[in-house]
Amino acid sequence: MQNEDRWLTTKEVCAYLSISRQTLMFWIETKNFPAVKVGKFWRYRQDEIDRWMRSSDENRSDKEV
Repeated sequence: MQNEDRWLTTKEVCAYLSISRQTLMFWIETKNFPAVKVGKFWRYRQDEIDRWMRSSDENRSDKEV
C-alpha cells in the first residue's frame, strides 16, 4: 500500500508524530491539521500529514532569521 492511500487512526498519528492525543486535537482545532471525521472517528491520510508537516517546517524557518 502506498503512503498516499494510507489512512491512519488517531492512535497511529500520535505514534507517528510522537505527540499526545490532546496535542493532535489542539492542532485539528487551531492549526488546520488535515483530518476527516468519519462518523465519530477521526481519520488522517499519511501523505497529507507529511505535506502539512513540511509546510509547517517551511513556515517556521521563514520566520527564523
